[in-house]
Amino acid sequence: MTTHSRPGPLLLITGVVFILLGLALAGGGAWLVYLGGSWYYVLAGIGLLIAGALVLKGRRSVQAFLAFLLLVTLVWSVVEVKFDWWQLLPRLDIWFVAAVWLLLPFVDRRLGTPDPSYTKKREAGKTALLVAVGATLAVGVFALFQDYTTLHGEVPDENMAAAPQGDFAPGVAHNDWSAYGRSGYGDRYSPANQITPANASQLKQAWVYHTGDFKGPNDPGEIANEVTPLKVNGLLYLCTPHNIVIALDPDSGKEVWRHDPKINRDAKTYQHMICRGVAYWDVNAGRAKNDPAPEAATMECPRRILAPTMDATLIAVNADTGESCKSFGENGVIGLYHGMGMKKRGFLMPTSPPAVSQKIVVMAASVTDNDSTDEPSGVIRGYDPVTGKLVWNWDASNPDDTEPIADGKTYTNNSPNSWGVSSIDEKLGMVYVPMGNETPDTWGGNRNPHGEKYNSAIVALDLATGKVRWVYQTVHHDIWDMDIGGQPTLVDIDTPKGRVPSVVATTKRGDIYVIDRRDGSLVVPAPEKPVPNTNPSAGDRLSPTQPFSELTFLPEKHISETDMWGTTPFDQLACRITFRSHRYEGPFTPQTAASGKIKGAIISPGPLGIFEWGGATVDPVRQLLIVNPDYMGFLERLVPRDQADVKGGSGTEMGLQPQTGTPFAVEIKPFLSPLGFPCQAPPWGYVAAVDLRTMKKIWMHKNGTTMDSAPVPIPLPLGVPSLGGMSTTGGGVAFLSSTLDYYIRGYDVRNGKVVWKARLPAGGQATPMSYISDKTGRQYVVVMAGGHGSLGTKMGDSLVAFALPDEAVKGK
Repeated sequence: MTTHSRPGPLLLITGVVFILLGLALAGGGAWLVYLGGSWYYVLAGIGLLIAGALVLKGRRSVQAFLAFLLLVTLVWSVVEVKFDWWQLLPRLDIWFVAAVWLLLPFVDRRLGTPDPSYTKKREAGKTALLVAVGATLAVGVFALFQDYTTLHGEVPDENMAAAPQGDFAPGVAHNDWSAYGRSGYGDRYSPANQITPANASQLKQAWVYHTGDFKGPNDPGEIANEVTPLKVNGLLYLCTPHNIVIALDPDSGKEVWRHDPKINRDAKTYQHMICRGVAYWDVNAGRAKNDPAPEAATMECPRRILAPTMDATLIAVNADTGESCKSFGENGVIGLYHGMGMKKRGFLMPTSPPAVSQKIVVMAASVTDNDSTDEPSGVIRGYDPVTGKLVWNWDASNPDDTEPIADGKTYTNNSPNSWGVSSIDEKLGMVYVPMGNETPDTWGGNRNPHGEKYNSAIVALDLATGKVRWVYQTVHHDIWDMDIGGQPTLVDIDTPKGRVPSVVATTKRGDIYVIDRRDGSLVVPAPEKPVPNTNPSAGDRLSPTQPFSELTFLPEKHISETDMWGTTPFDQLACRITFRSHRYEGPFTPQTAASGKIKGAIISPGPLGIFEWGGATVDPVRQLLIVNPDYMGFLERLVPRDQADVKGGSGTEMGLQPQTGTPFAVEIKPFLSPLGFPCQAPPWGYVAAVDLRTMKKIWMHKNGTTMDSAPVPIPLPLGVPSLGGMSTTGGGVAFLSSTLDYYIRGYDVRNGKVVWKARLPAGGQATPMSYISDKTGRQYVVVMAGGHGSLGTKMGDSLVAFALPDEAVKGK
């Protein structure tokens, strides 16, 4: 017979741990069942309670019982997620560890004192547990070699061998990068071909420059270094979060000049502190060297940097010396609050550079999101680049009146704004504006009816007059913050009907709209499809349909409870409970207030979007669209006004936002587990390529690791979000630096494989650029590694340049 005595310390601790874990699973599982979710967790919790009791009694039968639990869990896991290793892991890890623990000799020998007649029964339980552990290991090893997320493919040879046709970067010298997206077309493509997939692994840091501009005590939480430098006029130009404009030597990184506009930094109402870049204007651009503009010889600042500032001005600086261009505006400054009915400092924030043509500077600005319905106008304005005189203004809520506003008049408060970068086609005489929303973002019951059609739209304005040439709206009555942040890319696409001048617009919702930029007709169909349109918030409405582009990175299926993730069953259970306690009906699920079991809504894609302000990069020669899509949902809860104790000026777009002037405040937060991981299963970030001739995806790979964003700095290759854009080159290498781990990576555009990576000193939430030295002919890749306050990446002030070593350049 077997005798059982009081358990020793080891079994006592083991049993108590099993019971505590069982209580947590059973309790959380019961709540999940109440919400209509899976029964597994409550049953598994009861199983752990039984296993704990058996251990406390010293019963060897616990091994057979745990073998049963592990095998049942294994089968359940495979049924839920097939052989996806990263999804199997949180479902099986605790059970596997518990099973191995009971098999360890110093635990095994303490489980009862068997009589010889019970030996076979003892061995049977141990054997069963060994079989369960072995089966789990076998499934785990098999799953390691399965891949449900990667799209493998290669760019066709005819694309790779294509030769340049036409002027795909008007007004830009071969060696330069003279606008935010390299040219007014915004393709972020450099024809430089010194760096190739074959030699990219040899890239080394060439120089590093420190701006010395860091977060101050009164700055908002959302301060970020998102700048993409320019290389033009023999210099490198950049701006800092506090709008200091700096010129560097492109070969050494040595500072040439610095212009500090000394913005007002005391206003705590700033929601952002960001400068994505500056613009360059040259009076002689587009003219032959022997045919200078008549005024060039005598005018002040024939070459100038035009830069936005966070306290709502546009400044003009001599590109050669850094001195103010006094003849521009008022002593080199245009005040963007001119004509505004609401002038509170910090509520009008031009975070992106203007779009510049030879005769017009097109300036837009963001406003404070979700603060109130009394915001500055989102008016788009066209200025003379020489004098700074207002030429036209386009107010989306008063779209037909584009004549410069008269003194004493004001633009429409709170009209739809544009906070991204616009693109310009001077031949067609149009500027393509990516529109945001009339704020607040999550309730639209009293929006201006004239401006409604321009929310979340691409608007083509006449460069000379500001009149609307055409408009295409990507989201009807947008209450999800699905505005267009990325710069539209202009590219001539080879189609079965011939070459079509197109605009390609990425969107937060994951759809990519390809439009004939001449007339606004669709190149890629985007049929209207039904979306959730019941139970809108009080006083609001929902559109019954939305346009869904046939070129999309929106997941094929809606997220479900089985998509909930975690590092253990416990945080996965927490995510399942959160999922079940929030309204979710797929994309365009409307926000809701807490009521009964429902605590709010899951918004996926969330306000950071599948595509954010980084937009896309396009290789116009190879006809490739290269993007970095992200997948992470958000939780949003409408809070009735009488329950909302919140004021504006939070310095962030997250948390409880006031939305004064509407019936609701709104709480916005990422959909995260208790340990800080996204609740949706990985991958959360990719790089991908599309053949623009066929509009088909060629390759798509998860990208980045958890090294710098996980509680423990382990580089799990899960694919992480990236906030910032990509660039690509004539050598066939694309670059991305903005993943949550601190690396810049180079990718072979043919197949998407990483051919190089380098560690950055801080977060690289910016878009890299590339240029060729006018002096040495060396190709550089440059990126700002300055971090992002809202994402929590390490802050810094480093502009880092990479190049091939001398021997590689000579070999090339």
